[in-house]
Amino acid sequence: MRSSFFTDDHEAFRSMVRDFVDREIAPYVEQWERAGLIEPKLQSKAGRLGLLGLAVPEEYGGGGTDDYRFRCVLMEELARAGAAAVNVALGGFDDLIGPYLTDLGTDRQKQDWLPGLCTGELRTAIAMTEPETGSDLRGIRTTAVRTDDGWILNGSKTFITSGAQADLVVTFARTGEAEFSLFLLEKGTPGFTRGRRLDKLGQRGEDVSELFFDDVRLPHDSLLGTEGAGLRHLMERLPKERLFIAYYGLAAAEAALEWTLTYTKERRAFGRPVADFQNTRFTLAELSTEIDVTRAYLERCVLAVNEGTLSAVDAAKAKWWATELQKRVIDRCLQLHGGYGYMREYPIARAYADARVTTVYGGTTEIMKEIVGRHLVRP
Repeated sequence: MRSSFFTDDHEAFRSMVRDFVDREIAPYVEQWERAGLIEPKLQSKAGRLGLLGLAVPEEYGGGGTDDYRFRCVLMEELARAGAAAVNVALGGFDDLIGPYLTDLGTDRQKQDWLPGLCTGELRTAIAMTEPETGSDLRGIRTTAVRTDDGWILNGSKTFITSGAQADLVVTFARTGEAEFSLFLLEKGTPGFTRGRRLDKLGQRGEDVSELFFDDVRLPHDSLLGTEGAGLRHLMERLPKERLFIAYYGLAAAEAALEWTLTYTKERRAFGRPVADFQNTRFTLAELSTEIDVTRAYLERCVLAVNEGTLSAVDAAKAKWWATELQKRVIDRCLQLHGGYGYMREYPIARAYADARVTTVYGGTTEIMKEIVGRHLVRP
């Protein structure tokens, strides 16, 4: 069906992004996966092309556009290359951390951090999850206690994406019995140490680490946003993070279907192409239909983000549905690859491992359903 979702400007941007992905990313994905680390210089290469900080105001070195469709183009091209870890590395700033600095930061905080983050010279992370608290953010134990000179931070975090490399960590901490706040924590601050880099099932090129805070002294101006409003600050920005995860899930499913169409047309069994079997055609038809229907909803969500009207409930619907679709599509596509689908030299195998975490991070499927269900019965 014809779609007016992307304009000529988006397609021109796609041409530039595709060239960059084909030249700087696609040939090295498997190498980075084996090494457990994406080439650090990739961030600055992306920054020089203007692929980072698309929504950051131009005065702070960003692209100055609120049109989320440009981010969608980048995700689609990364998914086409099977570069899920790179998507998290590059998109983490734009969709996970950037909005906190852009929306909540003082002018001084923005001037200090946003230009370097937009050029890719600096890396950032957000630290919410703790060893005993995943989706239950109210249960965190990390504390920040006010002093005459600022704050003293104690506690630990785990599963922190880019934690080992981040120059700046946006840290969520308890500042009262039922109050939470956000803080900017710089690398090298005394008492701030990084633990082991965790050995993940998929998305192995992007580091996920443990962080520890032992009497870390922070100045007063390290507070990000309003004291005591940390949980509200998170809730206001989580819809965009969840759309980021959902849209890449859709893009990954579309890429998997394209790989599988090519493979089943070329692969022969019992004297004819695998695509000639009715079971193959029925499976492909089902997956194509599910993807198209999902795209229609996600495109509405993207346009809602552009208008500033995407609700937490609609984002939760998008997140759980698209990521479950991603898992389901990739699993069935792997089956159509037969034994070769289990070999990591084929992108479908890596995509299978990469997809498993998407129904967990950013809020589990169960939490997303709870958000939607609670809204339905107690609007």
